[in-house]
Amino acid sequence: MSASKVLLGVVVGLAAGALIGVLLAPDTGENTRKKLSKKGEAYVDDLKDKFNDFLESFMEQVDSAKEEAHDMANEMTDRAKSKYNEIKSDVKRAI
Repeated sequence: MSASKVLLGVVVGLAAGALIGVLLAPDTGENTRKKLSKKGEAYVDDLKDKFNDFLESFMEQVDSAKEEAHDMANEMTDRAKSKYNEIKSDVKRAI
């Protein structure tokens, strides 16, 4: 699942929850606004935590890809050096 879909789902969930909370609130407007504010802060904190988790996971994948690319580059360099030395030996023998 892509990050944009997750983020969209969270935002839609927040909006739906806020709307339902307002519609079903038995309190006065002031109390309802306070509750919504607290809920909103909780949702924002939760969203921040999820974003940080996503970012951490993404950075781990980037680091893993970098390491893999570095290993592949080293392997290719070693193969090229080996082939170069092989050709160099063949040329010396031919001369």
